[in-house]
Amino acid sequence: MCWDRKLLEHAQGRTALLTGSARGIGAETASLLNKHGCNVIITDLPSTVSHAQELILSMRFPERAIFVPASVTDWEQLLNSFKQGIRAFGRIDIVVANAGIMESRAVLEVETDVSGEPIASREGFSVLDVNLKGTLNTLQLGFHFLRQNSLSEHDSHCGSIVLITSTSGYFGFSGNAAYVASKHGILGLFRASQPLAEKTRIRVNAIAPSFTPTRITAGFGDRFEKAGVASNTTEQAAEAIAFAALDPSCSGQVLSNWLGQDLLDALSGFRAIVENMGGYPLPPAASQT
Repeated sequence: MCWDRKLLEHAQGRTALLTGSARGIGAETASLLNKHGCNVIITDLPSTVSHAQELILSMRFPERAIFVPASVTDWEQLLNSFKQGIRAFGRIDIVVANAGIMESRAVLEVETDVSGEPIASREGFSVLDVNLKGTLNTLQLGFHFLRQNSLSEHDSHCGSIVLITSTSGYFGFSGNAAYVASKHGILGLFRASQPLAEKTRIRVNAIAPSFTPTRITAGFGDRFEKAGVASNTTEQAAEAIAFAALDPSCSGQVLSNWLGQDLLDALSGFRAIVENMGGYPLPPAASQT
């Protein structure tokens, strides 16, 4: 999609809180916003502190960035991130619910213990906790704090929230069932949020990128390139998030890099590749600390 790059000027002087933003798409988005004068609150797990510090040092305005360690599944930790951000910069204008993980094993394939008894999938529930519960926590706190803002001069809203779903929110494979379910759930949250968004004058949008090379998808991105199937870059995903956050005319929308037949062709190509691989290649188990 084509974006009006002049919209990035609206980042100047604003403050954005981004979850899961020490690496990947979140980090790219934080850097882009900061480059255009936005204060950024990088919220991620304590184990990502070195990544966050490196990210801040690489920014155009490092003095306009802070790192607050928190798990999105922990209400008190996430609440502290919002409070720390407001303490540092006065208010929060933009919230990006980016934190997400994927299971490292097929959760529908039930494992058994030595006696043959089925074992509950802890990892599957962790994916649902981070991706769905974490997004709900972020959305709730976003509404709570952003509705306290005065109306913005340039778009007559109190703030903007961007949820990160995926094309997996529209289709999926059984190998990553927990991830697919969580992304479908985020679309449900997005739709259910619109009445309150309208009432509180907060713009809530969602981004649904297709395959994007990140640490979650590391190890099989070359198969997409060889098959000629288009993929996103983290830069493209970051731009989509930034423009959804800053465009005053964008409200209640799910943005994708492809539309219509292009999207159908891309998803068909994606499905063919995954089927040829015998299922979705799952990443290593994610750290929860």
